[in-house]
Amino acid sequence: IISSQGYVLTNNHVIDGADEIQVALVDGRSASASVVGTDPETDLALLKIELTNLPTIVFGHTEELRVGDVVLAIGNPFGVGQTVTQGIVSATGRQQLGISTFENFIQTDAAINPGNSGGALINTEGRLAGINTAIFSRSGGSQGIGFAIPANLAKTVMEQILERGHVVRGWLGIEAQDITPDLAESFGLQEHQGAIVAGVYPGSAADTAGLLPGDIVLRVGDKTVDDARTAMNITAALAPGTQVELAVIRHGKRMSLRATIGERPTPARQEQ
Repeated sequence: IISSQGYVLTNNHVIDGADEIQVALVDGRSASASVVGTDPETDLALLKIELTNLPTIVFGHTEELRVGDVVLAIGNPFGVGQTVTQGIVSATGRQQLGISTFENFIQTDAAINPGNSGGALINTEGRLAGINTAIFSRSGGSQGIGFAIPANLAKTVMEQILERGHVVRGWLGIEAQDITPDLAESFGLQEHQGAIVAGVYPGSAADTAGLLPGDIVLRVGDKTVDDARTAMNITAALAPGTQVELAVIRHGKRMSLRATIGERPTPARQEQ
């Protein structure tokens, strides 16, 4: 519960497809929740309940988290009731896990099991560090590898849902792929840095800017493109309407193009 007005943050996969949502409090009260908005691409959902005298959590500063910091995971694993487990921050900035489109997870060894999804990961001051989301497990139970969405990302998504009803992200309008050693050789590249444009959506920012299939994007604005996922994350973080310079390689020659970032369609159907 992140507001005394009754706003509740959880995972989108917890409430996705539900006909009815009930929020149960530790003090025995419960209430039906309405969906304010969802963001499947980060697996977050914002709900609202109509209750008074609600206990609320305070957002922590995720950027201050360090590997080794003690964290506590709160949830209802296997439906046994509210449970708190302790661990440390194992890593930050985990990506390319295949859990959601936009990934920047906190990894922790605090025990996270089915039923913990949407629960709070808190620091030793009791402030929200993240939203427990997923585990890596071969048995279905906790094996010490759990992931949480950082609180600062959750807060940004929440604020956009409250302001606009959905999350607005920038969109270049390309299908991109990573530069493999074989592709680097075929393109005559010395390095594997950048993203190859495999396709351009008609009418998109990339199309208007003149990007072509086969182009290699090296930079978007002042950000270096390491691979296809980096290109997606960089453009998604830009506000629609932003003008940026694209540094590209075409037929072995470096060139620059100007693009006006569009708005990423939702639900997303493309890579960038």
